[in-house]
Amino acid sequence: MNKEKNFKVLAINPGSTSTAIAVFQGDREIFHKTIRHSVEELKNFEKLFDQHLFRQRLILQTLEENHFSLADFDAIVGRGGLLSPLPSGTYYINDIMLEELRERPRLEHASNLAAQIAYELAQRINVPSFIVDPVAVDEIEPIARISGLPEIERDSLSHALSLKAAARKAAQEIGQPYQELNLIVVHLGGGISVSAHQKGKMIDVNNASSEGPFSPERSGTLPVLEVIKMCYSGQYTLPEMQKKVMGKGGIVAYLGTNNTLEVEQRIAQRDKKAELIYRAMAYQIAKCIGEMATVLKGNVDRIVITGNGAGEKGALGSTFVNWIKERVCFIAPILVYPGSEEMKALALGALRVLSGEEEGRVYGNSGNSTGR
Repeated sequence: MNKEKNFKVLAINPGSTSTAIAVFQGDREIFHKTIRHSVEELKNFEKLFDQHLFRQRLILQTLEENHFSLADFDAIVGRGGLLSPLPSGTYYINDIMLEELRERPRLEHASNLAAQIAYELAQRINVPSFIVDPVAVDEIEPIARISGLPEIERDSLSHALSLKAAARKAAQEIGQPYQELNLIVVHLGGGISVSAHQKGKMIDVNNASSEGPFSPERSGTLPVLEVIKMCYSGQYTLPEMQKKVMGKGGIVAYLGTNNTLEVEQRIAQRDKKAELIYRAMAYQIAKCIGEMATVLKGNVDRIVITGNGAGEKGALGSTFVNWIKERVCFIAPILVYPGSEEMKALALGALRVLSGEEEGRVYGNSGNSTGR
């Protein structure tokens, strides 16, 4: 990376009840703050997108309180929202992107706010604004899109920012370019993504909203005939069924909590059901890793596990990852990067463009044009 200028970057990552911000001087984080939003504050907004000015004001207030001037930044970067499918990369925020996120996002999600906030703040100081590897990153191959029903095509909605960042980190550790490696990369969080990376492209990944392993609050892949019966039983509305799949599925459906630390405490107290469900989640993750190994025809350089769910906060945290390892270690050596590095991944994406290491992409109708 060009070191002639130590660029200062503001990274913004909105969540459902919080907004995380971080300040980077070059690749070094010098400030991080998660701004919490109460239910009472957020209920005043009829639509999710109506929150962007409220959150923007809090960001500016937090920067001022911590002695940062908006004018000092060379770029502002936000987490990408649920756009149309697009290749991996760092994208300049433009009117086409903002209009789509505002008027017709693929799903309502707090990440859709990031581009609008970043763009408006950047406009004040006349610097570029970016998003990096949004959840809509789609590099999967045509054969992977076939679902089994012509009316339904498999698409790619994943923790792309985390997956790509972990892949690049692994490549650096291995000492080879990402574009020369075959990797299986797993993100463990409230949702779970398991992905196959071939020579720099994520050629297959489960849709983390509705496929793959179950997670702390998502059901993952389900027996479809039984789901159809539930849908037509008259007991559930469409929103209720959608919530069962995403929000109230997985561990929370079985154990009444989506807090894995609480599950680990139950296991420590010899709760057999908690241990069975937790082991089952590790089992399904391992199965999905095995599937991705076949996508890469067994030619796997490393398996990479990242995300907050990979944290080793104690013996049980380490044990969960070991439950996965023991089933997949025959496939390839395993690297574990506990915790979330999404803020750093956002900043590094912006820095690659600012330094000339990477060409920024321009979001358009096809979502894949390059250059400013």
